[in-house]
Amino acid sequence: MTTLLPSRPAPTPAPFRRAPHWETPAAIALIVGTAVAYLVNLSASGWGNSFYAAAVQAGSQSWTAFFFGSSDAANSITVDKPPMSLWVMGLSVRLFGLNSWSVLAPQVIIGAASVALLWRTVRRHAGPAAGLLAGLTLALTPVAALMFRFDNPDALLVLLMIVAVWAALRAVDDGRTRWLVVAGVAVGAGFLTKQLQVMLVVPPIALTYVLAGPVSLPRRLGQLVAALGAAVVTAGWWIAVVELWPASSRPWIGGSQNNSILELTLGYNGLGRLNGEETGSVVPGGGGGRGGQWGETGILRLFEAAQGGQIAWLIPAALILGLAALVGRGRAPRTDGLRAGLVLWGLWLVVTGLTFSFMAGIFHAYYTVALAPAVAALVGTGAVVIWRRRDRIASRLVLAAAVIATVVTAWILLSRSADFVPWLRIVVVVAGAVAVVGLVVPRLTRGRLAAATVAAALIAGLAGPTAYAAHTIATPHTGSIVSAGPAVEGGRGGFGGPGDGRGQGDGRGQGDGRAAGTVPGAPTGGVPAGGPAGGPPPGVQADGAPGGGGPGGLLNGSTPGAELTAMLEQDSEQYTWVAATVGSNAASGYQLATQDPVMPIGGFNGSDPSPTLEQFQQYVAEGRIHFFLAGGQGGRSSGPAAEIAAWVESIFTAQTVDGVQVYDLTA
Repeated sequence: MTTLLPSRPAPTPAPFRRAPHWETPAAIALIVGTAVAYLVNLSASGWGNSFYAAAVQAGSQSWTAFFFGSSDAANSITVDKPPMSLWVMGLSVRLFGLNSWSVLAPQVIIGAASVALLWRTVRRHAGPAAGLLAGLTLALTPVAALMFRFDNPDALLVLLMIVAVWAALRAVDDGRTRWLVVAGVAVGAGFLTKQLQVMLVVPPIALTYVLAGPVSLPRRLGQLVAALGAAVVTAGWWIAVVELWPASSRPWIGGSQNNSILELTLGYNGLGRLNGEETGSVVPGGGGGRGGQWGETGILRLFEAAQGGQIAWLIPAALILGLAALVGRGRAPRTDGLRAGLVLWGLWLVVTGLTFSFMAGIFHAYYTVALAPAVAALVGTGAVVIWRRRDRIASRLVLAAAVIATVVTAWILLSRSADFVPWLRIVVVVAGAVAVVGLVVPRLTRGRLAAATVAAALIAGLAGPTAYAAHTIATPHTGSIVSAGPAVEGGRGGFGGPGDGRGQGDGRGQGDGRAAGTVPGAPTGGVPAGGPAGGPPPGVQADGAPGGGGPGGLLNGSTPGAELTAMLEQDSEQYTWVAATVGSNAASGYQLATQDPVMPIGGFNGSDPSPTLEQFQQYVAEGRIHFFLAGGQGGRSSGPAAEIAAWVESIFTAQTVDGVQVYDLTA
């Protein structure tokens, strides 16, 4: 019987060290091309996620705010994540000044570095072609094209996860402890970027090294303990400082209810994401099944309308090719580096994919960028490894099956955006048919005809995600929750509620970044999530500065007009905070416009108990806050934030400036 397995054990391939003459120019073109493409239209997104942009601005003014990741330079409260990604952007702003480019360009550099490192990691055992294909696939993944141009922590998280895998596979090659220590340091840094999400790559790394490490089993286990220690030290020093620092002289830990970074780690950003019990969340947990606040959970979640166009294009092909290539290495030595890579990338995809599919708590489509390196690596490695054995009918059938699965997936995803390049589906089908015929007929996989078969397969596999990525680059994206690609039929609106047919019914900048509806239960009157393609979002100039706008809300930053901005800047040096308002996003636009501290009462969701009514009243009595700005989340907040808003409205008189109710707390 014809089989993928070789007739004798396959030798362990030595790392590819000599580059063919074409590899260096191709790699330079890939990396530079990625950076240039991601830089196109970058400033059109203004501040991107103004929640993080405001914290970057604060860190550029105060080293204390820089260290803690405070939302404002007066250090009232932190963002709801550790600050490592803010440190990168904060240093950029300190060097180049505050503008859209200094905030967003570091993400582009991180994206290009991720593509470059993935290329080098995959090519080490699978060869130059596999490495370049993996890097190209990552660069063209729509959600990667989004997040590597956006100021969320996810871009840095992805790079650090790739670093950890790169180091672990180096350890498989030579058994040196230092490589596993490097992997542990990368994991620790990932923890300081987005807390427990980085842990999704830890079981794949540990299991792969236990199976394939070249030293004895006791030594392998000891090395993994050393890696764990490196991770704990890398992340733990900051955690320890924050926990031991007197609470009275540091900012409140945003996202926590008890002013504890450990609570934030294990609760709101930890187990709460899995079981849906996030204390302080804007809405209750998602639960399972239809109607959950964060969408339906289940094995097909990644292929749903909200997530499919972000990441799903090549998941079937990655599973088919990765598994087939792994079977093909079945008789290789235990320490085979190529097989170890396939195991590690495959476990990354499976562990992360299943976690995202069944987590009942907060889940957003852009989280799927954490799957992109694994998908890209499996596609690059599997396709090239199996192509080298194309003299076997089984190998050609596997490649044909991967092409067919990719074409079917692309047809489904493209059909959800019927008005988006409607002819592209036909191109994908035709290219896929040509590729399948070329793979099935042996003579079409040899000589010059093989190039045509490969070209057709690449078009079938990459045309869809490339079009989505190009649309993402051409479209401004702002707000706290964004999605790549065009508007999608059947996409969720709100928090898992009925969509508006465009996949953006929540005003979160999803889909094509244009205006959408509002979050159920949130106040009306917020600004649209994004602007028309080719221009900045409403209320945001090309350099990220505010124009005219409104008070913002739960998921979108405020956009003060010129009169309100001038009012806030008046005698600003006399106050600790030039203003206070409920919710971090509402505060962010005012702060970015004035570059003066604005207190975000209640943190991101307006639900954190900071400050209390008594503390706020004391600040007012001491003359430390000039204005209170209504709107934002004031209409939906509870607890101390609602008490503060009610107290202000009962004591002070409002005036309307640029559409915002303003209370002078010094009157």
